[in-house]
Amino acid sequence: MASPVNPPRGMRDFLPADKAHRERVLGIIRGVYATHGFDEIETPVMEDSARLHAGLGGDNEKLAFGVLKRGLTPEDFAAATDALDLADLGLRFDLTVPLARFYASHRSELPSVFRAIQIAPVWRAERPQKGRYRQFVQCDIDIIGEAGPLAEVELITATAATLRALGLVGCSIRINDRRILTGMLTALGFAAADHDAVVITIDKLDKIGRDGVVAELRDRGFGAEAIDALHEFFARPVPTEPLPFGHAGITHALPAGVDAGLVTELAALGDAVLAAGPGVALEFDPFLVRGMGYYTGTIFEIAHPDFASSLGGGGRYDDMIGRFLGVAVPAAGFSIGFERIVDLVRLPAGDPGDAVALLHDADVAPATLVALKTALIAQGRRVRLERKPRNLKPLFAQLAASGFTSFATVGASTTAVDELSFRPLG
Repeated sequence: MASPVNPPRGMRDFLPADKAHRERVLGIIRGVYATHGFDEIETPVMEDSARLHAGLGGDNEKLAFGVLKRGLTPEDFAAATDALDLADLGLRFDLTVPLARFYASHRSELPSVFRAIQIAPVWRAERPQKGRYRQFVQCDIDIIGEAGPLAEVELITATAATLRALGLVGCSIRINDRRILTGMLTALGFAAADHDAVVITIDKLDKIGRDGVVAELRDRGFGAEAIDALHEFFARPVPTEPLPFGHAGITHALPAGVDAGLVTELAALGDAVLAAGPGVALEFDPFLVRGMGYYTGTIFEIAHPDFASSLGGGGRYDDMIGRFLGVAVPAAGFSIGFERIVDLVRLPAGDPGDAVALLHDADVAPATLVALKTALIAQGRRVRLERKPRNLKPLFAQLAASGFTSFATVGASTTAVDELSFRPLG
């Protein structure tokens, strides 16, 4: 017995109905992004290996698939001290690094403030598990060239509008600022040289809990007084209901000593988002980290009460593009985790249009079938030819799943469209 022929581990096939649903969801996302003034671009699936491993992608660089150089010899393999010595290209692991390279390449052809849409597959050598795949689609919007908070406001409002258009209820957007996070660590007594390492442990808060974070920080040998201060801060009384996003709520969620100016900036950003009208709820989370090391300011994630993992996220990354251009260029982006939301979306049945199937007998001439099909297509219909089986029920189920609504039988004597009698599949 032959073994099943499955796609590569961590990758998936999509049947027609699944593909149609995915494309409908992607169409809604594209449409909302476009109405908010973003333009779609496309970049190659591969980038230079050196660029993918330039320290811009954080831990995701370790998950990049490499593409071997052409013409390698046994001597090349023997001389290599690292696998990267053998690769000159790699599959992109996200869309932000390719965007930075794209902007550096085409800056003179783009507006001073560029609003980009990227919706495309990316690849990571993940350990496959539920919700994590080695090939998956990202839906990104980015604003390059806007240094002020308007960029974050536009990104958040466009994302909130997209979630509403998809019918995803119960979502909230958690917001923090990397500068507030490091200011909080300083206020608690952690040395500046330890901030990056401490943040790695704090980023595990959702997985190991507050006691786990404290225990790990002690095990790693950070300052005892600072850890005690953090432990005490964790144990402080908190309101049963989160305070509304704003200056008072942000201040209440932080220890004394954090830069008040940064709090004012973040509160003003929230006011601007709320001024756009009804949308998803905003929540200040002082321990939101976002694992990517390139974030320099505001960071945000989409949270849902039924999911431990975020449904998307982003933030400001002002230093990345300057690595390519040699001059600082402000940038911020927001990405929806498409693979996590696509199965949550329940769209109403779309208008299938006039989609018909022609069930033909085996003795009907191909020329007749093609002529009938062409005439129906000219009328604006979607048409599929199907040989008439003995058992119609499985065929009708397959046709309905593909969006067809009616059928007609074609016999050997049928010669014109007006001779066809259409009946609903139901």
